[in-house]
Amino acid sequence: MRIQLSDHFTYRRLLRFTLPSIVMMVFTSIYSIVDGAFVSNCVSSNALSSINIMLPLCMVTASFGFMLGTGGSAIVAKTLGEGNRELARRYFTMLLWAVAILSGVVALFSILYMRPIAYLLGASDLLIEDCVTYGTILMYGNILFMSQVTFQSFFIVAEKPKIGLWLTVASGLTNMFLDYLFVYVYQWGIAGAAWATNAGYAVGSIIPLFYFILPNDSLLRLTKTKLYPKILLKSCTNGFSEMVSSLSASVVLFLLNLQMMRFVGEDGVAAITVIMYVDFAFTAAACGFCMGVAPIVGYNYGAQNHEELHNVFHKCMFILCITGFVIMAAAELLADTVAGLFVSANPALCEMTAYGFRAYSPIYLIFWVNVFGSSFFTALSNGKLSALISFLRTLVFRVGMILLLPEIFGLNGVWVAIVVSEFLTAFITIFLLIRQKKVYGY
Repeated sequence: MRIQLSDHFTYRRLLRFTLPSIVMMVFTSIYSIVDGAFVSNCVSSNALSSINIMLPLCMVTASFGFMLGTGGSAIVAKTLGEGNRELARRYFTMLLWAVAILSGVVALFSILYMRPIAYLLGASDLLIEDCVTYGTILMYGNILFMSQVTFQSFFIVAEKPKIGLWLTVASGLTNMFLDYLFVYVYQWGIAGAAWATNAGYAVGSIIPLFYFILPNDSLLRLTKTKLYPKILLKSCTNGFSEMVSSLSASVVLFLLNLQMMRFVGEDGVAAITVIMYVDFAFTAAACGFCMGVAPIVGYNYGAQNHEELHNVFHKCMFILCITGFVIMAAAELLADTVAGLFVSANPALCEMTAYGFRAYSPIYLIFWVNVFGSSFFTALSNGKLSALISFLRTLVFRVGMILLLPEIFGLNGVWVAIVVSEFLTAFITIFLLIRQKKVYGY
């Protein structure tokens, strides 16, 4: 049975509708872990550190895709809820053109200045060549990457989340197979990992392009369009919180790398890399759920169905609360296993990584409040509150704690800095959710 945005959502129907987004995010995290495992075990831990050094650049470029994809999809979903399908399709097409143009500009600038960018991000002389190689190759595929990020949001709005899921699976399997071929068999090193990643992006972006060009039975299709300046600006402001989150995450990772280089050196960067890979996997389910719920919220907001907004909001809070407890328990139990997956050849590094991950694990009790709060306000087209949560969560509290706590507690301060910042943000997010409930009727 096809589930539509206009349906009444029970727990079962809500989980069924969001399941493709959940599986999509989990699978994306799994193939990211496989990518890192191949590099760590088949190349070196220094190569893994080089990937982590360049991740902030990837996050910066992705931030534009998240901004236009998430912010634009909320507007398109709202327009569909208002009953104007043709206008929604024009907005959708315009936003894809904006992503393509922006990604090309970002890629060109990054390629021209890759070496100074790598040094700016904290690359040492030992890591610089791998950093430049990896970053340059990824920028060749930047338009594919940003397009894939954008299409993931719009497949949900089009009521085709399963297609987005299967494309993510196909993209991930392509990446993993080519990791094996390029890194393990052909011994191309870190360049092989980058080309494998680009090939995965190609699967996740080119196939959706043809799907929306050709006649289909979804709510969206590429059509003739024009520039809608107000809608483009609204998409940017509405999705600004997602952009802030991604940009801030790059700043946070940059500062974490600097602190680990300061206390431990290249091995410290490798340890943080492992924790960030695994953190992505452990938070993927909740993030995918929030991604899947957002179009439901946007549609019912556009239709002014306050009763259904109330229903969806409370069911989401219950599901995510249970998820947080389960994830934290799993993190505590599997810390040694996940550390060994990446750095078992270095016992001291393995022990340090497992210790750091256990210190980090309390974050899972509360992180979902901030992820859901930001996503929820974006879906309600309230980009200001969504951006406020993201700004406080990342640029204020995370950056502040990363700079402050290591000065007091040394290396332990690095491990718990993000945990403390997440709890501080949660108090503000809960306050905003309570304060705005009468305004939106949820």
